[in-house]
Amino acid sequence: MTAEPSADEVDRIVDAWQRERPDLDFAPLQVLSRVARLSRHLERARRAAFAASNLEPWEFDVLAALRRAGSPYTLSPKALLQQTLVSSGTMTNRIDRLVERRLVLRHTDPHDGRGVLVAMTPEGRERVDAAISTLLVGEAELLAHLSPADRERLSGLLRRLSLDFD
Repeated sequence: MTAEPSADEVDRIVDAWQRERPDLDFAPLQVLSRVARLSRHLERARRAAFAASNLEPWEFDVLAALRRAGSPYTLSPKALLQQTLVSSGTMTNRIDRLVERRLVLRHTDPHDGRGVLVAMTPEGRERVDAAISTLLVGEAELLAHLSPADRERLSGLLRRLSLDFD
């Protein structure tokens, strides 16, 4: 492993702000600017992983929710809404588009004749499985310079921070 640099771009930004506005506390920028910058790198890795499986990020989100549900990879639109945090109209549109691409099917809920279920097709399962495998390789590369202990510590800190938002 190479030695850690003494300063990164966030350090330079914060130093400049502190020079210009010494009356303000820039400690939040030390953390959240790094999170924002890392988020952009993660977004690139995700887009590349999904594109390799011919999926858009939103398609991956829906298919991943179905895949995590386990066999028979079926959920109600309401359950998909809860997992993907989009509006009902947006979910309807997404399901329609996934049906057109033959990645999911709609069918009547056998326990409620008025209800609808969304089921992943074999092609949808194949694509989401390939995408998650590629994604995990890309994400591991983003974390490669951290030891397993550092990854676990960072994960715990981020979990604690995110609990207030979930």
